[in-house]
Amino acid sequence: MTETINIIGAGIGGLTTALILKQRGLNVNIFESSAEIKPVGAGIILANNAMQVFQKLGIQANIENAGNKISFMKITDSQLKSLSVVSLSEYEQKYNVSNIAIHRGELQKILANEIGFDNINLSKRLSKIEKAELFKLTFEDNSTFESRLVIGADGIKSVVRNQLFEKGTLRYPNQICWRGICEINLLQKYQNELNEAWGKGKRFGFVKISAKKVYWYALANSKNLEPSTVNLIEFFSEFHSDILNIISATKTEQIVVSDIIDLKPIDKWQDENVCLIGDAAHATTPNLGQGACQAIEDAYVLGKLLDSGLEIQNTFAEYENLRRKKAHTIVNTSWTVGKMAHIENKFGIWLRNFAMKNMPKSANKKQLDMIFNLN
Repeated sequence: MTETINIIGAGIGGLTTALILKQRGLNVNIFESSAEIKPVGAGIILANNAMQVFQKLGIQANIENAGNKISFMKITDSQLKSLSVVSLSEYEQKYNVSNIAIHRGELQKILANEIGFDNINLSKRLSKIEKAELFKLTFEDNSTFESRLVIGADGIKSVVRNQLFEKGTLRYPNQICWRGICEINLLQKYQNELNEAWGKGKRFGFVKISAKKVYWYALANSKNLEPSTVNLIEFFSEFHSDILNIISATKTEQIVVSDIIDLKPIDKWQDENVCLIGDAAHATTPNLGQGACQAIEDAYVLGKLLDSGLEIQNTFAEYENLRRKKAHTIVNTSWTVGKMAHIENKFGIWLRNFAMKNMPKSANKKQLDMIFNLN
């Protein structure tokens, strides 16, 4: 009888892991704290490395049809004048996939449909995990479950990590993030690109995610800032009118506010029959757009190790060895980029913008080569 792998969390990392394991003939059982899998949340950009994985899983077309192709990534000043323009055409040709911007909930729905809802247990929020001969899982509804193999895909505040591994240190760069989705007719020039405008201690990014929908995010230094009192139109008044129009087109209930946090890199992601993936292992700030993509890559590496003939529990240590360096590089680079984007000093902003405009293309290429190349 095939053993069942129990996965805590039906986010993008947990669902991708479940699909990869299922396609390799393993039984999967997912415990998810939410009451349903539905299109909630904001947008996400699936970078080339993530789309390579979905191509291998046979769901590339489903995702492309539900999202929007992104061929350029632009960093601009507050008036949308380009500081850095990166064309992705080289990588589109090399890997035969494109970066895709999509609603996060739509992606979860595609993955859940592929896995099958029979494998997903909803309204199951883990409160305790104890290790004896088997793992004993206790949920907030007081139900319990025993499991020999557990994968913790339960996010930055992971119960699995906090109770079985070192708790880890959550780091706050003192930045607030607003995320929103609106319906607006974007100008043709914005249709297939991500734009991120950098101002004084704040920035605003936007991208089309479907025929009528635009996903946007806004970040600001949080010092002396009370998010609930911020009028975003006034707060970003010095930014380009196209940005203000996007904010104006967004209903209040479509805006989510949160602190930016990451997990200070930890070295231990696995122990015998349990392992951590995604944010539970290596949560990052969103500045490289690689949070979910690195979770997807975690799942890919587990699958690749299974293909080499290893038993699932024997893949965990090797997975950690293969993934640690890249994941930690992403976390640390993203942290640095976030600090650079939020400079408030006038001369510092001028210096930063000058450096961005004059950065050699080889530097951008080296970074993208590292990010897009699957382990």
